[in-house]
Amino acid sequence: MRPVFTPVTRARHHGRDGRSPLVLVAALAVAVPGILISACSSQSGSGTAAGRDAVTADGRAATAGRAALASRRPEAVRAVRLLSQAAQAAIVTSYQGQEVVTRWSEGGGSVLVSSVWHVSGGQTVTQTMDAGASFSSQSYLSSDTDSQSPEGVLGVTAPLVQLLESHYVVAYAGTGSADNRTAQVVEAWRGDGSIAARFWLDDATKLPLEREVFDAAAHVISQDVFIDVSFADPGASPQQAAPASARVSAASQGPWTDPLSRHQLLALRARGWLVPSELPGGLSLFTGAQTQAGTGTVLDLGFSDGLSVVSVFEQHGNLPDTMAGWRKTKVSGHAVFAAEPDQRSLTWSGRGTVYTVVADAPAQTVDAVVGALPHDGPAGFWKRMSRGITRLASWANPFH
Repeated sequence: MRPVFTPVTRARHHGRDGRSPLVLVAALAVAVPGILISACSSQSGSGTAAGRDAVTADGRAATAGRAALASRRPEAVRAVRLLSQAAQAAIVTSYQGQEVVTRWSEGGGSVLVSSVWHVSGGQTVTQTMDAGASFSSQSYLSSDTDSQSPEGVLGVTAPLVQLLESHYVVAYAGTGSADNRTAQVVEAWRGDGSIAARFWLDDATKLPLEREVFDAAAHVISQDVFIDVSFADPGASPQQAAPASARVSAASQGPWTDPLSRHQLLALRARGWLVPSELPGGLSLFTGAQTQAGTGTVLDLGFSDGLSVVSVFEQHGNLPDTMAGWRKTKVSGHAVFAAEPDQRSLTWSGRGTVYTVVADAPAQTVDAVVGALPHDGPAGFWKRMSRGITRLASWANPFH
């Protein structure tokens, strides 16, 4: 009998692979017996009018968009350089501040506030300030002890910058301001000429201060800001820089392996794991890790296009019929469990494997991802199929 995988709604992110420490709007906490798995959201909040020039809500005509896109290409080299400097600044700079994450969708919006302390070349302490059913205010300590797998600020890390460059046209957009600091502004544009994102990078340190993400109609769907920023003594540890309440509760994030290479992850297919190389929405597999739980191995796979980030957890086993803190719903025509209250964390059983999706991505992307992964048929489906196959075989057998 296969083990039963039981998610519960509390846990902490184990950021160790270039993904932001806040990967979701309303955080998932998934616990496998004997191990905690989680993911959280990005940032939001107050931005400044400077640099947030209006983008027409009506969008652009396709031909005009292509012409405008071509005119931005000469600024791409400068833009990529600035973003790469921003990813490095999140490692080498000692800082503290508040990440404020705001997401909007048709069903409403959500805000998450976290305090962050980081010391140059060391670990990061993050304390979520907005406690809720899916969150605790307990701090967590990043497991990146050697700055080889940094969490970054506002999702700006070296792996995601590379994906952003490959999926979008990035361009330098001049200067602006954020958190009362002068900033360099970088934009990301889609191939059809519509704006996808805008970043504000601190002029002095290149640390990311603000990020906006737009849908195809140029509506802002997320705002992430890093505010009340101060730069700390590089000689202190993050535990020393953080207040006592955060230091006491901060803990390492469990026995996850170091990030596995794409080649190592794809090789796991021969051992019975799905490990897709791509997911709908232009999402590419870029990182992953594994751990051993009481019920077996758990894989954590990261997919992104540089802006949207989706985590897919795989574990061999099956889910129970009911789970506290989760409710049954349908996504892309499939029955799944959604974590309450955010309903952005989804889990289900499919062909002997439990899949859990945690996404900081547009709703249509999440729906497409869920639809692309394996699912079991409805109750009685395989029994009916078996009877049908038996009848077909009997018809085809001339000796029956």
